[in-house]
Amino acid sequence: MAVNDAIAALERKTRGRQRNVPEAPEAPEAPAPAKGKPAKAAPAAKPVAAGAGEIRIIGGQWRRTRLAVAQRPGLRPTPDRVRETLFNWLGQDLTGWRCLDAFAGTGALGFEAASRGAKDVAMVELDAGLVAQLRSLQQRLDAKAVKIQRGDALGALQQAAPGSLDLVLLDPPFGENALFLPALRAACTAASADGWIYLEAPAEWDAAALAPLGLVRQRYLKAGAVHAHLLRKAAETGEAA
Repeated sequence: MAVNDAIAALERKTRGRQRNVPEAPEAPEAPAPAKGKPAKAAPAAKPVAAGAGEIRIIGGQWRRTRLAVAQRPGLRPTPDRVRETLFNWLGQDLTGWRCLDAFAGTGALGFEAASRGAKDVAMVELDAGLVAQLRSLQQRLDAKAVKIQRGDALGALQQAAPGSLDLVLLDPPFGENALFLPALRAACTAASADGWIYLEAPAEWDAAALAPLGLVRQRYLKAGAVHAHLLRKAAETGEAA
């Protein structure tokens, strides 16, 4: 009996507490819009261009020009610092030079050469979307010295007349290691006796690796994941860098 009385007393106490809990206030209603003025909708978020990026030309007639470029998996425009260093090595003025940008991609290297006076700049790119973009940039700049070709870079290098080029620009996809050796061989044949070969690679190519190809390294720079090499034919060089 005592237990039943205790339980009943506890229930009465709990009900009393529940009656004393204040009710939560109601949320205020949003004010109605003024008459004649429709309620404003929340501003829509600005669309973001998917896959858009840009490159900046460092020197020459199009200096500081920014060019919008698409982005692709594995597409890696040569960094500004590396391009600036490369053209410092080459002496800035490329007036009259014949150049081949074999793995053109965004065209950063080829347009830089054309901006500095190169007479002929052939850009070769396999990706149809990038080719269309290169042609659009060519038209925007009115780059008459630039010729754009959709095709295989190795094939273009091998078809170039021996000794016909003053500058060969090689920036193969870093994930395709099998391209580097044949590209260097073909570039060595296509370059003139006093021509230059620029190689951008994910690892350093030292004298031991270049000697069997008849090439000597004149300049070298490491910038992050990029290894930049300026090469010449061995017969026309002195000490390797």
